[in-house]
Amino acid sequence: MVQAVPVRDNVTTWVDVCPLAAIAPNTGVCALVEGEQVAVFRVGNGAEVYAIANYDPFSKAFVLSRGIVGDRNGVLKVASPIYKQNFSLLTGQCLDDETVKIPTFTVRVVDNMVQVAGEHPHVA
Repeated sequence: MVQAVPVRDNVTTWVDVCPLAAIAPNTGVCALVEGEQVAVFRVGNGAEVYAIANYDPFSKAFVLSRGIVGDRNGVLKVASPIYKQNFSLLTGQCLDDETVKIPTFTVRVVDNMVQVAGEHPHVA
């Protein structure tokens, strides 16, 4: 089991997103978790996964799951496909504008199924 962020003790409900194999390495998918769009990313060929809000506050569109995964100075990030702002996959912090931060979600892989925390999912 790989987690992007520590699982908090009060997480009791997990929402199945998809099998890990359904997410191509270094890409993302969008999932609806309790009515909220979540961008889930698989980094590399293994089971390293991250989840952030799918909403890009700069373009005001739900597009981050289609962004380009990479790193900036060792910080895993996704670049928005619209205006190319970069967001940390771990913290949700915009790497191009320190005043902007998007929510992150607790995520894990169990028995090759990607799951996002269903109760109180926001970490950041």
